[in-house]
Amino acid sequence: QVQLVESGGGLVQPGGSLRLSCAASGSIFSINAMGWYRQAPGKARELVATITSGGSTNYADSVKGRFTISRNNAGNTVYLQMNSLKPEDTAVYYCNADIWGIRASVNYWGQGTQVTVSS
Repeated sequence: QVQLVESGGGLVQPGGSLRLSCAASGSIFSINAMGWYRQAPGKARELVATITSGGSTNYADSVKGRFTISRNNAGNTVYLQMNSLKPEDTAVYYCNADIWGIRASVNYWGQGTQVTVSS
């Protein structure tokens, strides 16, 4: 059984910062790409940022220069540092990971953490 547990969401004023964390645990052989997605009310889930096991990153245009994705040395925790937050960043943020178990690679989602940017 594999779990992705997110933390770090909350309420922040425009221009503020938050740091999200997502830790993978369970029967894990290796973890390939990890990433963050978000879903605002009434909108489809969208990619925010991804990071490969080798450290290559990819960002949505809307967050480039403001958000930074990173992983810990063990590779089982992914972070999203969010700076200069805007009201349009308000959404539920979901962690995602491609994880190899004993037999196969499976894509997993976290439960989501709410980020609200408001004055």
